[in-house]
Amino acid sequence: MIRIILFLLLIALAAAGAAWMADQPGDLVLNWGGLRLTSKQPMYLLGLVVVVAMVAGVILRGLWKIPGHIRRGRRERRHARGRHAITQGLLAIGHGDSAGARAHAEVARRHAANDPLALLLHAQSAQLDGDRDGAQRAFRAMAERADTRLLGLRGLFIEAQRADDPVAAVMIAEEALKMSPSSSWASHAVLGFCCAKGDWAGALSIIDNNQSAGLIDKATYRRQRGVLLTARALEFETVDRDLSRSSAMEAVKLAPTLIPAAVLAAKFESEAHQVRRAMRIVETAWLAQPHPDLADAYSHVRLGDSARQRLVRVETLAAKTPGHIEGALAIARAAIDAAEFAKARAALEPFIAAPTQRVALLMAEIERTEHGDSGRARAWTLRAVRALHDPVWTADGYVSDRWRPVSPVTGRLDAFQWQTPVAALPSDKGHAIEPSPFEEAMLAPRRVEPPKELASEPADAKPAEPVEVKQVEAKPVEVKPSEPAAPTAQDNAPLPAAIEAEPAPAPAEPTASEPAPPPAAESAPPAPAPLFRSRTDLPKAAPAPIPAVIPIIRAPDDPGVDEDGPVDEFAEQIGPPKAQVGGWRGFLSRLGS
Repeated sequence: MIRIILFLLLIALAAAGAAWMADQPGDLVLNWGGLRLTSKQPMYLLGLVVVVAMVAGVILRGLWKIPGHIRRGRRERRHARGRHAITQGLLAIGHGDSAGARAHAEVARRHAANDPLALLLHAQSAQLDGDRDGAQRAFRAMAERADTRLLGLRGLFIEAQRADDPVAAVMIAEEALKMSPSSSWASHAVLGFCCAKGDWAGALSIIDNNQSAGLIDKATYRRQRGVLLTARALEFETVDRDLSRSSAMEAVKLAPTLIPAAVLAAKFESEAHQVRRAMRIVETAWLAQPHPDLADAYSHVRLGDSARQRLVRVETLAAKTPGHIEGALAIARAAIDAAEFAKARAALEPFIAAPTQRVALLMAEIERTEHGDSGRARAWTLRAVRALHDPVWTADGYVSDRWRPVSPVTGRLDAFQWQTPVAALPSDKGHAIEPSPFEEAMLAPRRVEPPKELASEPADAKPAEPVEVKQVEAKPVEVKPSEPAAPTAQDNAPLPAAIEAEPAPAPAEPTASEPAPPPAAESAPPAPAPLFRSRTDLPKAAPAPIPAVIPIIRAPDDPGVDEDGPVDEFAEQIGPPKAQVGGWRGFLSRLGS
């Protein structure tokens, strides 16, 4: 609107000036060489002069700006070539063409040397080729510029990590964090370094900065702060009890389901005789994730309780998550400590078909403690070798025997989870260790034998009828021995299929003239059991008969050995000289020779 008003004002002024000049009297004469112009109206002549002057000015101005236009066009063409080379080079890096990326990087350096993307293309092409020195030079050049400083520091940080130089990497990350507090990668690196060296105060300050910068939400902030406070409480548990207690209680408030925080807080509350509060802390974490440490803390929440009292308390906790294996394992552990082996077996019964390692080891302990059965205990121990793995603390494929606040692989905070490791998940392949016959025999159900009194009673209790006896010649009678009772199963007994039955002697045919033998129970009282008994389950092998003459066996086509073989003069043994015969016989023998 203002421009329109100013334009109208200028037009009005120009019209007023033209009207004023037209009202002035006189003639306007223009002499230029042989040209003479005379006008009674000077206004027209003045307008012509102004138009000519303007055209001349435009022409002179155009001629003056021609070199600048030429330089600008050349610069724009070079910049366009550089941009095209940068675009094609980044695309080549994207699909892994290192030679193409290097060629485009050289073109971009010639035509757009000051472009930040040209430096980035050169650094990434050097990384793709494996030229770490070239990549570091490019990133240093980027770090010296104000517009690409943060990007250059990120590249130098990555190269320091590849060179396994944690000190340089942390220094670069700290410098980047000072320059830009909202840099997530720098914050993550410095946080992991603080946790690694135990600087929990510095780690907590970084978490606060992340929350104020908007990098993490409130729920994540509470969880991560609870993890850091738990780590500090565990470290100072034996050094500064007050700091450890305050950190643990604050961690439980921020993250009630964090298992290490709940266990440590329950321990402190138990020591302060706050039993109900400690039980509530453990129950809250147990409902979120059952864990053996929680069950142990719950059973010892009241100091000085007996084993049976701890068993009752563990049963109460396990009832809150029915059917969970951790509850069954906790009951079995407490029942073994209380010598309640029946309860321990009943708790583990649903998981015996496909046991985990802890289930198998508990069953071995039950067999060893209750019955002293070392064979079945050893069989359960062997079964635990190939049993399913139990959940453990894992983070990024790393298995740890305890909880840690940061993953040692990636430095990620709150990375450890209570779960089954990836290597222990079921697969299509069979077991590497097949079940042994010893294990199958040991884990077979025990055989219940009838009492000896019932086994010794005769099958038929009717009285024997009198038999008429004839006077016949007496013959020796062979009495059929009674079959021995089945032996009791032993720890080292072989498989039933491998035992051969001992052949029993053939009984003699009974005759009518032979009287029936009286019952053994009525003839003599039962004899006491001998101290040493022969093993009936291991029969004695009959000795093999030794032939009187060992025959010489030859093949049908074997002619045998020629007894009168060829005489070999070299094979004759040269013995000592024979002694000369004395007397007239020796004289005659010497005389004849």
